[in-house]
Amino acid sequence: MKKAIRILVVDDHDLVRTGLCHMLETEPSCQVVGEACSGEEAIDLGRQLTPDVVLMDIKMPGIGGLEATRRLIRSVPDVKILVVTVCTDNLFPSKLLQAGAFGYLTKGASLNEMMRAIKSVYSGQRYISPDIASKLAIMHLTDQTESPFEQLSERELQVTMMIIKGMRPSLISEKLHLSPKKINSYRYRIFEKLNIKNDVELTHLAIRHNLLESESEQEKS
Repeated sequence: MKKAIRILVVDDHDLVRTGLCHMLETEPSCQVVGEACSGEEAIDLGRQLTPDVVLMDIKMPGIGGLEATRRLIRSVPDVKILVVTVCTDNLFPSKLLQAGAFGYLTKGASLNEMMRAIKSVYSGQRYISPDIASKLAIMHLTDQTESPFEQLSERELQVTMMIIKGMRPSLISEKLHLSPKKINSYRYRIFEKLNIKNDVELTHLAIRHNLLESESEQEKS
C-alpha cells in the first residue's frame, strides 16, 4: 500500500478550510495532518508536522501566504507548496512561483483537478491551473505588464501587502524580522516605483488593481 500524501491546509476562512479538509479526507491517497488560519501558524505547524504538501492561501492576516511560503521552504526543504486561492491575476502566480511554490490552483477547481495538482507537486512536478497558465503565457509572449505592482521585487510586494492591510512599520518590522529602518527604506522604494506619495495612495492603487479585497468580496470568498 502506497504511503498517503500528508497535507497541511492553510486558509483564513473557516468554511473554505473545512471544505478543503472534508474533500481531501474522502481521498484514500491523502491524509490531512493539520489546519492553519494564518501564515504564522502555517510556519509553526509546518515545522512541527513536516507535511509533504501544503495547500496555501495568499491573502491572510499577518505575513500572508507569500512570506509564509518563503519561510516554510527554508525551514522544511522537502515540503511542496501548492497555492490554492481566488487570485487569478498575473502578479501573484509569478511571485509565488519565484518564491518556490510548486503549483498554483484556483479555488474554483474541481476535486479531480485538485488531486492531479497535489499528486503532481508531491512527485516534484509543477502544476498551474490552465487558466492561470494561459494568462502567464500571454503575458510573457507579449511582454506586457498589466499591473504597476509587477515591477516590485518579491520583498517589496510583501511589504506592500502588509501596508495596505493597515499594519504599522514597527509591526511589519517585527513580522518580517527586519529593522524599522529597512522597512522604511522599502516603503520609499515602493512609493518611488509606483509614483505615489503615501500609504493612502498606495491603498487606493491596490484597490484599483485588486490587491485589496472590498468587504463584499471578502464575504463572497
